[in-house]
Amino acid sequence: MENETILQALKERLLRLMPAPGFYPAAIDGLKLVRREADMRVDCIDDPLVGVIVQGHKRALIADVEYRCGEGQIFAIGMDLPSVNQIAGATPETPYLALSIPLDRYILFQLAADISPSPLSGAKAYKGVTVADAAAELLDACLRLLNLLDTPERIPVFAPMIIREIHYYLLTGPHGEDFRLLGTAESPNNQIARAVSWLRDHYRELFKLAELAAHVNMSQTSFCRHFSRITGMSPLQFQKRLRLYEAQRLMLTEDTSAETAALAVGYESSTQFNREYKRQFGEPPHRDIQRLITAKAAVVL
Repeated sequence: MENETILQALKERLLRLMPAPGFYPAAIDGLKLVRREADMRVDCIDDPLVGVIVQGHKRALIADVEYRCGEGQIFAIGMDLPSVNQIAGATPETPYLALSIPLDRYILFQLAADISPSPLSGAKAYKGVTVADAAAELLDACLRLLNLLDTPERIPVFAPMIIREIHYYLLTGPHGEDFRLLGTAESPNNQIARAVSWLRDHYRELFKLAELAAHVNMSQTSFCRHFSRITGMSPLQFQKRLRLYEAQRLMLTEDTSAETAALAVGYESSTQFNREYKRQFGEPPHRDIQRLITAKAAVVL
């Protein structure tokens, strides 16, 4: 089938599965569905994932680089990265529709062993994010994955096969070398992805650059160079971003005070936290949270 035909089928399927705006986890492990009917901004820490934009557009600001993704495109994040996502142009008549699955480096590793390397290499320019037109085969696999939701008894057998198939299309696509190196144990892409995962799990802790570099089998000099190239930040800047995003989440979703949130994410000084929070989000913690609460209420209304 042509891309337009498959996209139309995906739109119809998603609209049936999501009768109202929201974020919908599905019965298939890791599959997530999104419908939005108004422009909105979401600050978050993205897990490694492959997203498919079925209708609408989004902009993502990651490490001060803006990525634009529209209908019929994939948006793949190879490691845990703080991002600012802006959905644009969504209305009740033409809602933003998207789906995503986790990007599994182990599946990439398994498949890469059986696939000949691409003569084209995007590894030097890889920034942890890939935006590309979705191949018809990949869109068709996504449609078949959604259709499995009608037959739950088939999900344990066929869902892993289709998810593996989607990874195959990523590896054999025009940006396949980026994904191949994510799944190659001693490639810089994979090593930095492992370091980012470690920081995501230990962002509250103090750490030494030399020890983190050794943890992923790199020299400190090489580690810092590749970390900055891929994430756009130093490891310490990255840790700070993780702390601030988590503090914002605590205040917004758990009604935590700024002082308590600062301590919870590893800050020893509330003054330093307030200063760095304002530098990141443009407002002191209390005013920023009030802005987000007001914006969320406006979307609901």
